Amino acid sequence: MIERVVEAYGQRADEYTALLGAMDAVHAADRELVERWASDRTGTLLDAGCGQGHWSGHLARLGHHVVGLDAVPRFVEIARTAAPTVDFRTGALEATGLPAGAVGGVLSWYSLVHHAPERVPAALAEFHRVVRPDGGLLVGFFDGDTLEPFDHAVTTAWRWPVEQMAGALTDAGFAVEEVVRRAEPDARPHAAIACRAASPRRSAGD
Repeated sequence: MIERVVEAYGQRADEYTALLGAMDAVHAADRELVERWASDRTGTLLDAGCGQGHWSGHLARLGHHVVGLDAVPRFVEIARTAAPTVDFRTGALEATGLPAGAVGGVLSWYSLVHHAPERVPAALAEFHRVVRPDGGLLVGFFDGDTLEPFDHAVTTAWRWPVEQMAGALTDAGFAVEEVVRRAEPDARPHAAIACRAASPRRSAGD
C-alpha cells in the first residue's frame, strides 16, 4: 500500500504542488488552529508527511525549529527548494529515524488519510515514541460517519469518525484535548484532534 501511495504522489507531485503547495491554499480556520497549536509547543516540531513543505516552511518562518518528513522523494526535493532552512528528510511515518523524545510536537496534517486503518496504530506509536513526555500531536483528517475508504483524486483515502480516531489516539498513549470539525458546501467534511502524550501506549492485551 505505501509503495502505491508513494508512486501515485510521485507521479503527480508537481501538479499537486501547483494546486495546494502554498499557504494561500490553506483554509483560514486550519491556519489559525495549527499556528495556535504550535505556539504552545516547545522544542522541535515534526511535520510528519510534510508533502511539498508549505506547513514546515510556514512554521519555520514563525520561529519554530521544524523537521519535515515525507515518503515521496519528489515532495522532499520540492520542499527543500521552497524552504531551504528547514531540515527535510525522506522517510516513513512508521519509522521516522528520530530519537525517542526528540520533538516537542508532531503535526500530522492529512498524512494518515491514505493509511488503511490497520496501519494507523503503527504510525501513532511512532509519533508517541518520538514526542517528549507531555508533547503534543495534532492530526487532521477526513471526517465521516463511518470508517470507510473513498476514491481520492490521487489514490484511495479513508474517512474516520472522530470517535474512532480519538480511540486510536488514546490507545497510542495520547490524551485528547481538543476536537475541531468543519463541514462546508462543496468540500469534504474535515476534522482535527489535538492531543498530548500522556501515558505509555496500551499493549494489545489491555
